[in-house]
Amino acid sequence: MDTGLNKKLFEEASFYIPGGVNSPVRAFKSVGGPPVFMVSAKGSKIYSYDNKEFIDYCLGWGALILGHSQASVVKTVKNQAEKAILLGAATEQETEFAKMIISAIDSIEQLRLTNSGTEAVMVAIRLSRAFTKRKKIIKFDGCYHGHVDYFLNSPGILDDLKKHTLTCSYNNLQEVKKTIKENKNNIAGIIVEPVAGNTGVILPEKGFLHGLKNLCRENNILLIFDEVITGFRFTFEGYQNILGIKPDLTCLGKIIGGGLPIGACGGKKEIMQMLSPQGEVFHAGTFAGNSMSVSAGLSTLNILRNTNPYKKIEDFTRQLCEGIKSLGKQFNIELKINYIGSLFSIFFTKSPVNDYASAQKQDIEKFKKFYHGLLNEGIYFSPSCFESNFISTSHSQKDIDKTLQAIEKIFKIL
Repeated sequence: MDTGLNKKLFEEASFYIPGGVNSPVRAFKSVGGPPVFMVSAKGSKIYSYDNKEFIDYCLGWGALILGHSQASVVKTVKNQAEKAILLGAATEQETEFAKMIISAIDSIEQLRLTNSGTEAVMVAIRLSRAFTKRKKIIKFDGCYHGHVDYFLNSPGILDDLKKHTLTCSYNNLQEVKKTIKENKNNIAGIIVEPVAGNTGVILPEKGFLHGLKNLCRENNILLIFDEVITGFRFTFEGYQNILGIKPDLTCLGKIIGGGLPIGACGGKKEIMQMLSPQGEVFHAGTFAGNSMSVSAGLSTLNILRNTNPYKKIEDFTRQLCEGIKSLGKQFNIELKINYIGSLFSIFFTKSPVNDYASAQKQDIEKFKKFYHGLLNEGIYFSPSCFESNFISTSHSQKDIDKTLQAIEKIFKIL
């Protein structure tokens, strides 16, 4: 596609903004070339500055389960803006919102709203350490829990923080057991994405998540589910409800904001009541529970609860993914597709992808060619082979058909 305008915009942005973007993956370094600069969106479509239309499967990195600018959500946000953009005080809306989430997710007895999923994770980790009076946290390789210092390897992060984070392989229960044994009575919590969505989609193998819950119970460790991506994505509840697992703490984001920034940390009352002002574990935020995000979230969750659109978007996801599999066989292209509900990823590899190590074995150069082929055909996937793609209630049969036709065209020359 013609990227002349995008290149110019990116060069200007790079002069004023580090790397030209305000979140790294937007820079297209994972796929090459300048990023596509977007100007507007509606439904399943997103539109670039050079007047190109794309069927959007990135969807605000999963936040827009109803698609872009859903009419009821827009109306609600406009009405709220006329009342107050920011009150900075207690509101009944926040209580209504918390009640709705608590009624939907079995393990959550109390809820604290935050400004992002990252902040929700920070609160959960702080609570787990205060509650257990232990320091160490187990996370899983490839799982992303926001730009929290103790979960990243980056210049500027103190070794004293990183040493308290222990990393295991996703789906490897034996490694978790070994790590717990080696750090007996020192582990405060285990945090996990129940469906890993930031290595591409990685599905939990049978027994893995239940095994984690058992290990936590046996060793007095708190289990933290990061459901920032999975919460309200598969049903009007958390993925934990489907599994029949009650984690001690749950982190939410993405969908519960309806496209506006928000996060939440919730869990057992005895843990949540440790938060200030009731307890001594500090958390505060000028924009926590802000009226604009809460109004958008309430509108979105009400629509999901009342319309129950999950079967439709799950059927579209299955149709798209099985169609891509079929095209791969037709053109002798080695690929694996992991999908669940409205969440999917394509890996150019002949081997199953069940953890970060196997995801790294995919043909990244082939993905880059595939990705730019998609752009040329008016299809916008998340710009990295290590990210997930999503389908919204706004996607149509026509969108699915057009996408499969585009992929068939690309596979012929890939």
